Amino acid sequence: MNDLLIKTQDIINSVKLNGDKAVMNFAKQFDNVFLSQLMVTDAEFYDSENIVSDEAKEAIRFAKKQLETVCMSQLANIKNSNKIESCEGVTCERQSRPIEKVGLYIPGGSAPLISTVLMLGLPSKIVNNPVRVLCTPPNREGKINPYILYAAKLCGIEKIYKVGGAQAIAAMAYGTESIPKVDKIFGPGNSWVTQAKQLVSQDPKGAAIDMPAGPSEILVIADEKANPEYVAADLLSQAEHDVNSQVILIALSDEFISRVKMAIQEQLKKLSRKNIIEQALNNSRMIVVRDISEAILKSNQFAPEHLILQVENPESYVEKISNAGAIFLGPWAPETVGDYVTGANHVLPTYGYAKTYSGLSVADFMKFISIQRVSKIGLERIGPYAEILASLEGLDAHKNAVSLRLAGIIKNG
Repeated sequence: MNDLLIKTQDIINSVKLNGDKAVMNFAKQFDNVFLSQLMVTDAEFYDSENIVSDEAKEAIRFAKKQLETVCMSQLANIKNSNKIESCEGVTCERQSRPIEKVGLYIPGGSAPLISTVLMLGLPSKIVNNPVRVLCTPPNREGKINPYILYAAKLCGIEKIYKVGGAQAIAAMAYGTESIPKVDKIFGPGNSWVTQAKQLVSQDPKGAAIDMPAGPSEILVIADEKANPEYVAADLLSQAEHDVNSQVILIALSDEFISRVKMAIQEQLKKLSRKNIIEQALNNSRMIVVRDISEAILKSNQFAPEHLILQVENPESYVEKISNAGAIFLGPWAPETVGDYVTGANHVLPTYGYAKTYSGLSVADFMKFISIQRVSKIGLERIGPYAEILASLEGLDAHKNAVSLRLAGIIKNG
């Protein structure tokens, strides 16, 4: 059992046992902040409205509108009738219901993710989850970033708590005196958050999770006609997230990689998060391959969170991509626009989970119920086959439930 797992489990156990007290103690320990209460007050919401600039409000509202357009399209597809008559007298239908209680986690740290509030809060608003809880770490003054509060208010979220890290995941999974227990937890985070999400999802008394979403990843495939400055900018945009961010370039020549490295050094001089970027770049990889087909093979093996195809005619390669959280095509689609304003959701699987998980959508905030209708005629049609299959499995009571009804039909006409 590794050290991270042990320490994360200790945090979870402490929150389960001591509730708010444990959460507040961890706030002192990890965030160096002393909290008298966990929930954001109405006054703090009001103050945030006045702090956020008009320019920022316009940008946040635009991003919300873009995301809303995509979410409503997803919802319309889900709501379309799934009722089908599989044979005469037998219909099958699938109806959606909102998950009752959802918890939304918004990372804080050195870069509060305002956009993630929209990516989680807006789908949950559109789906109309009855209970929505948001947790995000406070600053050292015990305050939540005003832009996060403004975005949350746009999404109709009223219950916001000043708690981050593994303790936030534990608080939402099990509940405390202040924080309601939820059924499913959403949102990205660092390795502690990811580990906590996995642990609570394995506990029947815990909560389900959206996906194991950890530090950001980007993989860029570039051919000789790609712009090395654009490629460098895209790599830097992800490296600034976290020292553990994964940044990968797959190119066709050492000469192109050298040009990208030069562009990185030039752009890095002007960036405010240089220290974080340099640490992330120390763990980066730049790989030379024979051709684009080999590059795609390596990309599919890695299953990146973000994949950028900076190649000639990128559309021709899309169907060959089997594993990626999101794909960005061509020179005019930096991953940045996907983070904020294309309308697609930016909460995506990392750690190779794009092999089995999808990016977030409204469907993740819902559950689906199968409805089956069988008429007398329908049972006459399908019942005998059910009897045979039940007999093959040795389940006499299963067979009997059908046989009694069929006998009644024959008897009563």
